[in-house]
Amino acid sequence: MDKIASFSKNHDELSTGLHLCNTVCGVTTWDLRFKKPNGGDYLAPAAAHTVEHILATILRNSQKKDDIIYFGPMGCLTGFYLLTVNLDYGEVLNLLEESFSLALSINEVPGNKREECGNYLFHDLDGALDECKKYLEILINL
Repeated sequence: MDKIASFSKNHDELSTGLHLCNTVCGVTTWDLRFKKPNGGDYLAPAAAHTVEHILATILRNSQKKDDIIYFGPMGCLTGFYLLTVNLDYGEVLNLLEESFSLALSINEVPGNKREECGNYLFHDLDGALDECKKYLEILINL
């Protein structure tokens, strides 16, 4: 099998931040890198699950909701992928700064009922908010 594009990057050279991965069929994939790859500090799975619920909800309720295709975690637990259409780097950066700022005011996990989530007991709101705060600082310093 051919090596996929994300495995072709030297992950030891990736840094935290916001990176454009690629655009395929009009859909742009953004790398929201919370943690340095292979750095020994990773997202806790329950916190990552909660960040996914919070940010997916905020992004799909934003003014750019029609341009959001997907938001979800990387399997390596170093960040998240955001898939968009019609948005450039500056627009995505502004949207993320607004969204992560708003996330810090969340006091309950969206979509956290048994009928809404396949693992509704597996959340960490405090951990998620801590990770959102840290990533917002990364975004502000780009």
